[in-house]
Amino acid sequence: LSQRAAQRIAFLRDPSIPLSVRSLRTAMAKDFGELALVLGDAHVPGRAPKIPAKLKRMLVPNKMQHVLCTGNMGSRELYDELRALAPTQHFVCGDDDDDADFPEETITQIGDVKVGVVHGHDVQPWGDAKALEARRRRLDVDVLISGHTHRAEVREEGEYLYLNPGSVTGAYAPATKDVVPSFILLAVQGPKVVVYLYELHGDSVDVSKSEFTALSK
Repeated sequence: LSQRAAQRIAFLRDPSIPLSVRSLRTAMAKDFGELALVLGDAHVPGRAPKIPAKLKRMLVPNKMQHVLCTGNMGSRELYDELRALAPTQHFVCGDDDDDADFPEETITQIGDVKVGVVHGHDVQPWGDAKALEARRRRLDVDVLISGHTHRAEVREEGEYLYLNPGSVTGAYAPATKDVVPSFILLAVQGPKVVVYLYELHGDSVDVSKSEFTALSK
């Protein structure tokens, strides 16, 4: 093993470093392809004072290539902070983004994967699988990202992937009880997508990992 590889293995096995931090830094390694941060529904300051420190410390500038935001961040300052994280941003307008000049939906290409982003307040019923499928078909994307429910979701349905990053602050939502602060990180190489879901439970950041491969078109 090279010295760099040996150091990386030691880092990944070091029990003193939280698994959430180890997985995040692993995803940020250069050989993990393009990285995209997915988040939204902060509602600062209306429903939450700020992004929890244990999540915010993971939002490292200049490590990701894309920021995909489902809207309703709540303040211009937060949107400015997101712009500083990555060179490419894709924001959509939420139902509380009264002053934001963002589109209602957007489509982008990351690697070989076509990604659509919507807020989701106009998907009826909110978060409904069939309604989201209809929106994905209309946008003709491999991955559909939506928010609004404040409930994180990673769901593969047939040949397609549906993501909801939840609320990055854990802000209150009428339709969701006990909202858990969360965000998603995508590592994309060609048609392959590795999804890391980060959730803050008490003082612990839990991370779950799943993989998806988009079909060639």
